[in-house]
Amino acid sequence: MSPRPGELDQAAYHAEELGQLGEAQNDAVWKCFGLERSGTACVWLGKFIDARSYFEKYLSLWDPRYRALWPAPEDVYVAGLGDFSRALLCLGYVDQARLRRNEALVEARRLLPYTLAFGLLHAWFGDWAFEGVKSAETTLRSAEEALAIADEQGFPYLLAWGTMMRGWCLGAMGRPAEAIPLMIRALANYRASGASLFIPFWLMTLAEVYGMAAQADEGLKRLADAANIVEVTQERWAEAEMHRLRGTLLLSMQERAAAEDSFRRAIIVAQQQSAKYWELRAATSLARLWRDQGKPQQARELLVPVYGWFTEGFDTLDLKEAKALLEQLS
Repeated sequence: MSPRPGELDQAAYHAEELGQLGEAQNDAVWKCFGLERSGTACVWLGKFIDARSYFEKYLSLWDPRYRALWPAPEDVYVAGLGDFSRALLCLGYVDQARLRRNEALVEARRLLPYTLAFGLLHAWFGDWAFEGVKSAETTLRSAEEALAIADEQGFPYLLAWGTMMRGWCLGAMGRPAEAIPLMIRALANYRASGASLFIPFWLMTLAEVYGMAAQADEGLKRLADAANIVEVTQERWAEAEMHRLRGTLLLSMQERAAAEDSFRRAIIVAQQQSAKYWELRAATSLARLWRDQGKPQQARELLVPVYGWFTEGFDTLDLKEAKALLEQLS
C-alpha cells in the first residue's frame, strides 16, 4: 500500500508475472488474482484502457471461493470493483462506473468491518469526481461511518484516510477553517507511517479546500508537492485533474496566461491517457476562459468534439456544465 520510487511500475510487472504463472500452471485462482492486480496497477499508473481490459477478464474468472486464498486485508472483489469503477470513470463511461461502484458497496456491506470501511472510503474517488462539492453531505456520512469502524476496530490506516475524507467534506460544505487543520493532521499521520499511495490525491483535495478558503497560493504549494510525488511514484490516475486544478487556482489569482497553460497541459495528459472525463473537465475550464476573453468560436471548437464523444453520464455536474457552456457559445 506504500509505493517507493518506481514501485507502482514494479507492482505492474509483478502482477503480470503472477498472471503468467497462473497461465503456465493453468491455475484459475492465480490467473484471476494476477488480472486483478494488473488492473489495479494500471489504474494508478493512468493506463485506463489496459486496466479496463484486465478487470473485464478478471470478473469473467471470479469465483467467491477464491477469497479464502487472498492474502491482503481488503476484499479482492470489492477492491477490484472499486478500481474498475475508477478506470471506467476516467475513460468517460460514467454510468458504468457508478454501477461498479454501487456493486462494490453492496458487496462490502455483506462482509467484514474492514472491508466495509475500505469500500466506503474507496467510493470517495468516484463521489469526488462525479459531483464534486455537491457530494459533500453524502460523502460525509460515508466518512463518519468508516471512521466509526476504523476507530472501534483499530485500523489506523483507514482512520487517516477517513479523517482526510471528512476534512474535504467540511471544506466543501463551507467550513474550511475546520477542514484544513484536520486534513493537514491526517496527512502528517499518514506520511509518518511511511505510506505514499493516495498522497497526490489527498494533496489535491487539500489544495481544493485552500482554494475554497481564498488561499490559492497555499493550494499551489500543495499541488507542487503532489506533482513531485507523482514523478517519483508514478501515481498518475488524477494527473490531468491536478493540472486543471492548478489552472483554476491560478485563474483565481488573475494569472490568466499561466492558467491557460495549465488547462492545456491537463488536456494533453488526459488525451495521452484516453481519460475522456478529465479531458472534458479541462476543456470546459479552458473554453470558459476563452469565452471570457472574447473568443467564443475558439471555445466552441474546443469543447464540441469532447462533449460530443459522451453517450452517458449526462446527469453529472461536469456534463451539465459543459452543455450549458455550449449553449451560451452557440
